[in-house]
This record gives sequence, C-alpha cells and structure tokens, in this order.
Amino acid sequence: MLELDHFSHGWLTPVMAYLISVIGSALALRCVVHARSSDLPSGWLATAAVSLGGAGIWVMHFTAMLGFSIHGATIRYDVPLTLLSAVIAIVVVWVGLSIVVRGRNEFVALPIGGAITGLGVAAMHYLGMYAMKTNAHVEYDRKTVVVSVVIAVVAATAALWFMLHVRGLFATIGAALIMGVAVCGMHYVGMTSMHASHADHQVDGGGIDPLQLVTPLIVTVTMVIMMLMVVVGLAEIDERSTREALPVRREPRETSATTTGSWPVITDVRPDSPSWALRTSSRTEHRNRHRLDSDR
Repeated sequence: MLELDHFSHGWLTPVMAYLISVIGSALALRCVVHARSSDLPSGWLATAAVSLGGAGIWVMHFTAMLGFSIHGATIRYDVPLTLLSAVIAIVVVWVGLSIVVRGRNEFVALPIGGAITGLGVAAMHYLGMYAMKTNAHVEYDRKTVVVSVVIAVVAATAALWFMLHVRGLFATIGAALIMGVAVCGMHYVGMTSMHASHADHQVDGGGIDPLQLVTPLIVTVTMVIMMLMVVVGLAEIDERSTREALPVRREPRETSATTTGSWPVITDVRPDSPSWALRTSSRTEHRNRHRLDSDR
C-alpha cells in the first residue's frame, strides 16, 4: 500500500478550500434571497448555482486536492472530465434550487431537491477523482463511499433549507460557515475511502499537472467571484435605497388624498394667519359683492 497525504502543504489548502466554500455559499444565499423577491427569479437562481456549485463545491474540491499526494506516484488530471464535473456541480445545484424555491410544498420539495443535489455533488466528487490520473492502482472502500454520499445528501438538504429561510446578513454568514464545514467534511470523508497501491502495469501519463490545472482555475474563479460580489452588492444597495425611498414616496399620495377629498373655502388664508388678515379678507369680499349689486 502507498501512503496518502491529504495535507502535503500543511493547513494552507484546507483553509483556502474552506474559505472558498464559505464565500460561494454566502453569495448563493444572498442570490436566493433576491430570487425569492424577484419577478424573474431564473437569473438569480442561475447565479446562485454558479456561486454554490461552481465556487462553493467544485473549486473547493480541487483547491483541497492541491494538498493531496500519493507517495511514490505522480498525479495528473484529465481536463475534459474535470470540466464535466464542474458542469455537473452547477447543474445539480440549479435543479435542486429550482425545485425548492419554486415548489409549493416545502416538506416534499426539500427532500427531493436535497437528494438530487446531494447525489449530484457526490457524483461530481467521484468524477473529479476519476479525472485524476496516476500511475498507482486506486481503490475505494464502499462503506466509506456510502457514508460520504449520505453526508452529501444531508449537507445539500441543509443548504437548501438555509436557502429558503435565511435572510439577514448575520444569519447568512452563520449559515455559510456551517455550509462550508458540511461541504469540506463531505470531501475529506470521501477522500478517506481511497486506497492506493503499486500498479501492475504502466498507466497512461496523459493529462496536466495539478498546478497547471488550478492556476488558471483560481484566476478565472477569482474574477467570477468578484463579478458576483459586485452584482450582489449592487442589488443589496438598490434594495436598501428602495426601502428608504418608500416612506418618502407615500407622503405626496397621502397629502393629495386629503387635499382633493374636500373643497377649500379660503385658499389664500393660512390657519396661523392673524385676526386682521381674516377681517381684511372679509371686507374685500363685502366690497366685491357691493360692486356686483351696483352693476346690476
């Protein structure tokens, strides 16, 4: 048996993976909040799927894999399979979110959406592991694999529940921290099911080096996350400004409703006018009536 090292760079890679998962989860939670209040939630759901499935799960996986090594063996990655695992992660999260957000009965939609999302996340994880090409013979413990799939389903269901019920900023941060623990926990439990030994035959050494894979990945994902943060931030600012403007907009309506409901008697005299002003107004009105009578 060959020795597996999941922390070859110390705590750098797991901490980075956790932070990326938390950021992706937090952005997804805010996107779903806007999706629930939007007339066209499809765009926000797609953005949430990219945030959670793309950054919070898929990028977290390959960031954590930077710290994985097999002593005495080389590791490379198949690019098409790696990209396919990204598509699976984003699509299953989008399907789960669509079922839960648009479903009328939460008690039915939540388990279905959680099961689909969890199974999809597990499929993404093991497809990403299959995309890893090494000259060692790799096997997986079935019981541990089943446990990791169960964790994925439970974590996905909890994440979707947070999507439905979390609204405030501090609640979003707390939920994202919990979701990060769940996603990373599923990953590392799944990694413990892996065992490697010397291969009986030479394995094709195709694919690219992990650093060659992750370097453009980190640059691309950083740009995407920054763009999503700008989009969500602008939406937050617009929502706050709308809330603050609502009482100001209601004042003219209330004023117009009170002024148009009755006919004014004397428009030029204010309630706080002195008594001489009222007398002057009445004298002027008396003179006008006298002139009309003389003309007749």
